[in-house]
Amino acid sequence: MDTLDRKILTELQRDGRLTVTELAARVRLSVSPCHRRLRDLERAGAIRGYRAVVDPAAVGLDFETLVFATLRWEDPDTVTAFEEAVTAIPQVIQAQRLFGEPDYLLRIATADLAAYQQLYDQQLARLPGVQRLNSTLVMKNVIDDRPLPELK
Repeated sequence: MDTLDRKILTELQRDGRLTVTELAARVRLSVSPCHRRLRDLERAGAIRGYRAVVDPAAVGLDFETLVFATLRWEDPDTVTAFEEAVTAIPQVIQAQRLFGEPDYLLRIATADLAAYQQLYDQQLARLPGVQRLNSTLVMKNVIDDRPLPELK
C-alpha cells in the first residue's frame, strides 16, 4: 500500500459516496488508475464495504447500553456458541472479545429501558456459557463511528 492508496482510503472514509471521478480529482490521479486502485483495495480487503451511517435516534433507537459479559468457561465450544448466539441478536450492534476480564464487550441499541430489560431477560441472560453480565448505560456518545486516523 502506497501513499496514493492511503489518500484514496482517507477520502472514502470522509465520503463513501464519492464517484470515481470525484475521488480521482481529490487524490490527483486520472480516473482509470484511480478505479484500478480502488478495485485492488476492495479485493485486498482494505475496503470491507460501503454503507450509510444511520442516526439511531432518527429510527427510534434512543437507548444504548454497554454490556460486559464474563463466561463460565472459555473452551472453544462455549466461545463458539456464545459468539453465534450474540451474532443472532440484531440489537447487538457491536461485539468485541477482550483479553482478561470481562471476556466480551457488547454494544446494544434499543428503543428504551423497557425494551432493553426485555432483551436482557429473554436473550442476554440466556446466552450460552454466561457467568455474569454487567450493564452500563450510555449517557452520551462523544465520539461515534469515527473514521480511522488519517493514513500516512
